[in-house]
Amino acid sequence: MVRIRGLVKRFAGREVLSGIDLDVPAGSVMCIIGPSGSGKSTLLSCINHLERIDGGRLWVGGELVGYREYKGRLYELPERQIAGMRQKVGMVFQHFNLFPHMTALQNIIEAPIRVKGEPAATAKRRAMALLERVGLAAKHASFPAQLSGGEQQRVAIARALAMEPQLMLFDEPTSALDPELVGEVLAVMKDLARSGMTMVVVTHELAFAREVGDELTFMDAGLVVERGRPRDVLAAPQEARTRDFLSRVL
Repeated sequence: MVRIRGLVKRFAGREVLSGIDLDVPAGSVMCIIGPSGSGKSTLLSCINHLERIDGGRLWVGGELVGYREYKGRLYELPERQIAGMRQKVGMVFQHFNLFPHMTALQNIIEAPIRVKGEPAATAKRRAMALLERVGLAAKHASFPAQLSGGEQQRVAIARALAMEPQLMLFDEPTSALDPELVGEVLAVMKDLARSGMTMVVVTHELAFAREVGDELTFMDAGLVVERGRPRDVLAAPQEARTRDFLSRVL
């Protein structure tokens, strides 16, 4: 589903991704861990072309993301084409980014109606089904300010799913939550994984990575330092930098 080769990204001349190579098979869950500033969130933003790349190639579903290639050079696509490609990728951020003046239901139906031209009745039926799936059907008329952080994040997940993506990206989706609310969000993500959704999850929830992840990637200083089965990497990391990081967080 995701193929990355030689991915480079710079900010103000500083290289924050230094030749990343990754593959995420369809239906799998890749969890990414690493210290702050290691490039994890930037990598997700490049997958969704929220950030332009400075080198390498990135494909989602076999399609080059954000660019067309001609005679070995990349040319950025028009914004309309990029927006069409983004519909295939759902993204959930640390902060929920819900529209505060819209109810949970309205937040979910906004993009399917406005972007995809879906009939309102169809969008509402699917939105209610998604709210049921994340355990919030009874809160469909609530505004974000009336919801807990965990409930808002579950609405944000439902909103991303409403576009029927092929791939879901999660950027530390529980880091802004009180500890007692983390479990309800992780439960929804586990259900998604069981359903076969391809997921790339930047997380500090190592128990989730161990239980749900098919592969664990440790990043540091813009590089992939170590990859492997989550249980193997967490129990017996091969790289000294991975061992040092895990000794501080486990």
